[in-house]
Amino acid sequence: MSIAISEDVLTDGSVLLARQPVFNKSQDVQAYSLLYRSDNGCLPTEFSDEQATASVILNNYAVASCDGKTKHLPLFVKLTQSMLLSDMLPNLPRESVIFELLREDGISKELLSVLRQRKEEGYRFALTHYTGDKAQTPLLDLMHVVKIDIQRHDDAELKKLVTFCKPYRVHLLADKVESQDDFRRAIGFGFNLFQGYFLCRPVSIKGKSFGSAKVLIMELLAELNNSAATAQSVEQIVINDPAMTYKILRLVNSAAFSTPKQIESISHAVSLIGMDQLKKWATLFLLSGQSGKPVELTRVMLIRGRMCELLAEMLSYSQPINFFMVGLLSQLDAMMDTEMQVLLDQIPLDDSIKDAILTRVNQMGEILTEVQHYERAEWTEMRNLLERPYYEVAYRHSLNWADQVLASLQE
Repeated sequence: MSIAISEDVLTDGSVLLARQPVFNKSQDVQAYSLLYRSDNGCLPTEFSDEQATASVILNNYAVASCDGKTKHLPLFVKLTQSMLLSDMLPNLPRESVIFELLREDGISKELLSVLRQRKEEGYRFALTHYTGDKAQTPLLDLMHVVKIDIQRHDDAELKKLVTFCKPYRVHLLADKVESQDDFRRAIGFGFNLFQGYFLCRPVSIKGKSFGSAKVLIMELLAELNNSAATAQSVEQIVINDPAMTYKILRLVNSAAFSTPKQIESISHAVSLIGMDQLKKWATLFLLSGQSGKPVELTRVMLIRGRMCELLAEMLSYSQPINFFMVGLLSQLDAMMDTEMQVLLDQIPLDDSIKDAILTRVNQMGEILTEVQHYERAEWTEMRNLLERPYYEVAYRHSLNWADQVLASLQE
């Protein structure tokens, strides 16, 4: 399915938008941090338009699906002192946004006065990269969140920073949490919000294998990869698992598939879905319901897979479904806490897909690398295989699609 750039996409091509989740101790998403790139280093000009902001920013980057329901989460938006002092606050609902004050040299009385006034008006602010500098202390009374880069400080420094901040009753956000060890370390020091890529890294529990239900799904994947497969041969596998049967029947009528039909049989449902699409969904069934894993990891995997697929379509590459598989499964090791090579040996996939995941070779690996750079806001590392607005609209579409899929899987 190809998608056209809609009218509300950033037309000057100078801005890219992405988001990064902010978690609590239970690894539930509490907010999203908006990541952006613009040529002049300021907020996108779109932020000055109330209608565009409400429809594009909040309805795409601050929405998530959980337990089959859609919810709106606060959005962290970066703000420079010069923008604050020049009265350029984006016209966003105050309950939906936390303005992230970038650390700059010099804290004037004027800045403190404006912050105090805005706080009284109901605005919330977060201080980025708090280091304990005495010049930053007057800001603490005015902040809702204080963000500390835990990679920049040793244990003694972190303990001192946290202890100093506690009387100000701010939320302490641990930034650059890159591993589960970092996460546990930050919890131990008293942080209650966490941001980083720790969900996307495996803990590496060796010897873990798939349960019986997962084995059946892999049998289904093997049949779907068989060129001689038919709807009837697929049906013979599916009917052995009532849960999978139910999921496939629900899938045909789900918002993610959007073709309501009266289903006569499993083989009829398979024919309506199509072999390629069913291969995609069988992979989702393999990942869904993984015990102990936060929903957000599944969401990230879905977004990455769909964006890889869309970019492949936009570039007119053949077999976009394979690009989806590469993107989706590229974090399978984090989901299963097992080495990637061990996991891929258990899944009947084409060698080119496995090679793209393991070594980032071929077109699929190239697209996967491009999408990874985008989602991490590593804009300068991107090869820009397409004009910038295409990336933004593909990412936005992928966010919405992932939430539709999660809602279908969790119902």
